[in-house]
Amino acid sequence: MAATPAPPEAPPKPTWDPRRPEPPFPWLRPTIRIRLTLLYGGMFLIAGILLLSIIYLLAAQALHEGSGPSFEVTGSNLDITSSTCPLLETATTQNQFNDFLKQCDATQRNHALDDLLSRSLLALLGLAIIAFAFGYAMAGRVLSPLGRITRTARAVAGSDLARRIELDGPDDELKELADTFDEMLERLERAFTAQQRFVGNASHELRTPLAINRTLLEVHLSDPGAPMELQQLGKTLLATNERSEQLVEGLLLLARSDNQIVERKPVDLAEVAEQAVDQVHAEATAKGVVIRGEQKPAVVQGNGVLLERIALNLVQNAVRYNVPEDGWVEVTTEVQHGSAVLVVSNTGPVVPAYEIDNLFEPFKRLRGADRTGSDKGVGLGLSIVRSVARAHGGHIYAQPREGGGLVMRVTLPI
Repeated sequence: MAATPAPPEAPPKPTWDPRRPEPPFPWLRPTIRIRLTLLYGGMFLIAGILLLSIIYLLAAQALHEGSGPSFEVTGSNLDITSSTCPLLETATTQNQFNDFLKQCDATQRNHALDDLLSRSLLALLGLAIIAFAFGYAMAGRVLSPLGRITRTARAVAGSDLARRIELDGPDDELKELADTFDEMLERLERAFTAQQRFVGNASHELRTPLAINRTLLEVHLSDPGAPMELQQLGKTLLATNERSEQLVEGLLLLARSDNQIVERKPVDLAEVAEQAVDQVHAEATAKGVVIRGEQKPAVVQGNGVLLERIALNLVQNAVRYNVPEDGWVEVTTEVQHGSAVLVVSNTGPVVPAYEIDNLFEPFKRLRGADRTGSDKGVGLGLSIVRSVARAHGGHIYAQPREGGGLVMRVTLPI
């Protein structure tokens, strides 16, 4: 009879605990409270010892100066001479001499006390200045990790999720905060990267069937013997397919533009704006919209293709969302206060101020309706503009014009 095989052993349980291990003596942990208590307690003790020492030396000096004899008896006639109390030399009786002696002692004692008080105040003032300066320096040294955390958070707010604090030093509350912040950034970067990778992969996967559909439709439309109904259906499907391609390209560009720009080259916003105006000129002429404005040189460091997309999207929106008659679009570039500025303003429908934020949301239009059913675009233009501007360290501001239309202002660092 064959031996029964032994059942497989269960896999070992994981020994790693995601929670922070408790130290054997938690009360010995060098926390910020303990360090600040020791620091400022030690400073107070040292300052008190110094102040007591200075007062002791000043008091000893005052006693030494005031302990000398008030008078001297000289000569065979026992003449009384005094450098500190001249009144003793004029005394004629014993009572008068004793009274003058008491007055001189009181005056000398008061003078010694006043001198001790003034010197003590000066010593206290000097110690206070030293204590404030030393305390300011020590507080800055203890709280310097907070400045490092703040700078990293500001860099992360500028779309640089790869930054980490990596704080060194004692295992106190600030290091625990920095480590927690680094862990949060790690998770955010993974989630953000996964989202961008998904959008990019989905956009790439959708390109191929859309390109095949477009090719098949164009082949069928090129057949002169095709029925009129079939040609009309093909044109409709071709327009729908083109719109889907634009949507995919917009999603891909939006996912790519959310990243921080690594490779930067000098790009003149004036040239970018001129190219955008040239591309939209035919559409503007067909709609009766006049494009004007002066483009002054404004060179920035960035990606030329993405910056051209900013200008093109803004000018296209300004032309498409305009008034039916006598409309205009003004495109200007210049340098203001150390930043390159691109301004696109236009005539158009009245836009409420509370609807401005909705314009930058994907697939949103005024008053909450989606733009996916509009023939003016796929609803990603301004979202792409904002993402590209942020990736270049800039901002875009929109405000309504009086009488209708918008003023779009893009500010980029030089």
